[in-house]
Amino acid sequence: MCKHVFLFALFLITFNINSQELNCLITVNDQQVDGSNKQVFTTLQKSLTEFINQTKWTNRVVKSEERIDCAMTIIITNRQNNTFTATLQVQSTRPVFGSSYATPVLNIKDNDFTFKYNEFDPLIYNKNSFDSNLISTIVFYVYTIIGIDADTFTQFGGETELKEAQNVMLQAQQSGLSSWQNVVGKQNRFLMIDNLLSPKLKSYRSTLYDYHIKGLDNFASNKDFGKQAVEDAVLSVGNIYNKTVGNYLIRMFFDAKADEIVSIYSDGPRTKNAERLTTSLKNISPNNNSKWKNIE
Repeated sequence: MCKHVFLFALFLITFNINSQELNCLITVNDQQVDGSNKQVFTTLQKSLTEFINQTKWTNRVVKSEERIDCAMTIIITNRQNNTFTATLQVQSTRPVFGSSYATPVLNIKDNDFTFKYNEFDPLIYNKNSFDSNLISTIVFYVYTIIGIDADTFTQFGGETELKEAQNVMLQAQQSGLSSWQNVVGKQNRFLMIDNLLSPKLKSYRSTLYDYHIKGLDNFASNKDFGKQAVEDAVLSVGNIYNKTVGNYLIRMFFDAKADEIVSIYSDGPRTKNAERLTTSLKNISPNNNSKWKNIE
């Protein structure tokens, strides 16, 4: 009896320190699609949930409470037999040290998502081949989520996972789909991972680290210091803008962080570069000017 209890306890401990990396909420929205046979969407949602959350994606030792909270929302806009056209919203958050607050890390909308799926098709990922645009797209964002999350805790800590995402992109290029190709002026999956791993734009990933570790994670112990560190990090985004005007990474950053930045700087003591911050924000992210006017 004691031996069985010991083995069961050992199993629980082993499971706890080797948990999967993601706690992902999958939603498949079919409201824009006509037809009475919609069970396929329920099956797809269930299958994707199991595929993402029950797969061990890396060699990292992850405790169950350390799993990354994220969400993928697939909105089906058209269906032709087993071929689907959709948009994909990818979001992830990260806990802030010393608080119950979870900060948004990714908020990406992918408008170029087409795939084939038959109900009960097995979802299997082979890193050495392109088998399905559904699988490749989902796995690409899985590794992007893990890689970017790691970058917010350790400087360039997500290098391995981002290179895995790059490998997904390289394998998927054989599909000929535009979302995986280097198309001038197109902000797609190719451009995203190419920018994230570009030596010229590597300061973006340093900015993510500074924003979270030096900034947000210090709010509980020293709000003024943390606020100034966030400000310095946001200002450094301007360096990326000066290298590549309209860079995809800038859009990624503010799609996730704009509302949070406004919340941080809409009240409380002014920081040393407050006016410079507002000017810089209006310059590098004019699409959010209606929000920036709320910063004091």
